[in-house]
Amino acid sequence: MTFEWWFAYLLTSTLLSLSPGSGAINTMTTSINHGYRGAVASIAGLQTGLGIHIVLVGVGLGTLFSRSLLAFEILKWAGAAYLIWLGIQQWRAAGAIDLHTLAQTQSRGRLFKRAIFVNLTNPKSIVFLAALFPQFIMPQQPQLAQYLILGVTTIVVDMVVMTGYATLAQRIAAWIKGPKQMKALNKAFGSLFILVGALLASARHA
Repeated sequence: MTFEWWFAYLLTSTLLSLSPGSGAINTMTTSINHGYRGAVASIAGLQTGLGIHIVLVGVGLGTLFSRSLLAFEILKWAGAAYLIWLGIQQWRAAGAIDLHTLAQTQSRGRLFKRAIFVNLTNPKSIVFLAALFPQFIMPQQPQLAQYLILGVTTIVVDMVVMTGYATLAQRIAAWIKGPKQMKALNKAFGSLFILVGALLASARHA
């Protein structure tokens, strides 16, 4: 893989990671409600889920999955239901003036697992990776090394972008002065979760 080819993938991966989705919403929500350490656990969970998708694509299951309408539909509806459930929970969350106290309400392990599930139940992710990776693989060169390069690049880029979202969320949290603002913010992010869940439910198999 040439540097130019890798750089083209880097730009593509960066643009895709910057696009707001369930991962970004989950990261920002966690950062505001559970502090930066909670966000770190959430980001680690997202990258674990992404890594599992990359491995599945690497061993060929991604292509098999992308061709299976039943598998796509099952994962799609599971993911949509989970995101909508998260949105309802976020909508109902009480406001809190002391974010440091709120940060203790969920363990980082639980936030980590939640983030894994958010990524794993997104069928568009694995279908997209299965379609994108082959476009940047040079058949005349060792494929395993190229898959590793693309996989590591994907995870590092997404980790950096999600860290940026977490930092932005911390700045937003600094503006919160009372429980009413916190409730309004929780409702806003809850609505975004529900919206993304609805969009996922409306997605069609390519």
